[in-house]
Amino acid sequence: MSIRSQIARKEIMEANVNKAKSFAPFNLSKNPEGLESLDIPDAMVEDLVLRRLFTTGTSSLKTLSQALKLPYPAVRTIFERLRKEHYFEVKGMQGQDYVFTLSAKGREHARKSYDMCRYNGPAPVSLDTYREVVTSQTGKVDVDLSTLQTLFSDLVLTDKLLDQLGPALISQNSIFLYGPTGNGKTSIARRLTRIYNDLVAIPYAVTFDNQIIVVYDPVFHERVETDVHSLDDRWVLCRRPCVIAGGELSADMLELKIDQNTGVYAAPLQMKANNGMLVIDDFGRQILSPEYLLNRWIVPLDRKVDYLSLTYGVKFEIPFQMAVVFSTNLDPSTLADEAFLRRIQNKIFIEPVDPDVFDQIFQRIIKSKGYPCEPDAAYFLQSLCAQSTGQALRACYPADIVTIIESISSYEQTRVEINNENLERAARIYFTNTFNVDEKAS
Repeated sequence: MSIRSQIARKEIMEANVNKAKSFAPFNLSKNPEGLESLDIPDAMVEDLVLRRLFTTGTSSLKTLSQALKLPYPAVRTIFERLRKEHYFEVKGMQGQDYVFTLSAKGREHARKSYDMCRYNGPAPVSLDTYREVVTSQTGKVDVDLSTLQTLFSDLVLTDKLLDQLGPALISQNSIFLYGPTGNGKTSIARRLTRIYNDLVAIPYAVTFDNQIIVVYDPVFHERVETDVHSLDDRWVLCRRPCVIAGGELSADMLELKIDQNTGVYAAPLQMKANNGMLVIDDFGRQILSPEYLLNRWIVPLDRKVDYLSLTYGVKFEIPFQMAVVFSTNLDPSTLADEAFLRRIQNKIFIEPVDPDVFDQIFQRIIKSKGYPCEPDAAYFLQSLCAQSTGQALRACYPADIVTIIESISSYEQTRVEINNENLERAARIYFTNTFNVDEKAS
């Protein structure tokens, strides 16, 4: 990332933290009243406490409060209630806090609960609250050409392209990036969340019909540590997520998936991407067919809601509040019909680079690595690429060729030099040659 882009990102990070200090999304403030502040049944809280003790053996009220992300008064209320029913045995005190374990009666009840569901992590939030919070956190984008030039300064993008991206991002509607391979579609898509300068609250888990769905995923959700003390601990402050799925995308990744060993559901990709972006990279090359994906999402893209099903057939609605970015090097007309393409209002062609842009990319790479370079190396590489492919220049060529030169130098234990001889040698490795197979050859 360039120095300019790093500075821009630092300023955004500082803005994120400052906003987080006063962050108070809909219905997420802590309530000192304890159990009454929760939006889930008391019985579910009781089962969480029992299952936690069942797996840990001994605990204190403070430890349970921290592990389950519940207010201390709520845990204390549950403790007093179950203690009267002889579910606990008090082992001692830690200051003013109880240290206790399950009684025989409590262990029997906990075992039955554990057999049905083994989840004993942070307490979930209700589906209704989740819907309201996601809707209240819908992204708002305010960018202009200068802003995009700064945020994407680690790429060489023309103002023409940025002038198309800007309105598309402000609209918060889906985007279709298409064009020949190797010209930066994936690189652009991965950087689009830079436009956001705020934080969102992501729940650890959501509950519906007494089932638990895990939402927070550290793979996709970048947590931001702040000194916010007024937020319900069942929610995590994060940067807006960017979920990327490529050729590995399968139909089951778009649906609730239950772990048969734990009885806990994992949220699908689109639920994890709520309030952020979902990038479908290499669209058309997934395990599932383009037709399946398009039919699956034609309603969510239009109405901003999706429908999921529990294993026993009960359906429910979740928000579909994200910008979906499709990236492909295939012809869009061969992937989707007119009805679907109409729902993707922003279709941006990422064209091959011209010689000037190609030269800028090459010079930037050489400068960043500090390699000695012959004066006409960029022009020579352009000629090599044109001769080898007979096609337009691609943005990926300079970095790929330089990487091969680095490998050759490492193999021969020589200094990396960007000269015509090394460029030609790397090009012979990089580009394919046409050939005829001799069927008589053994």
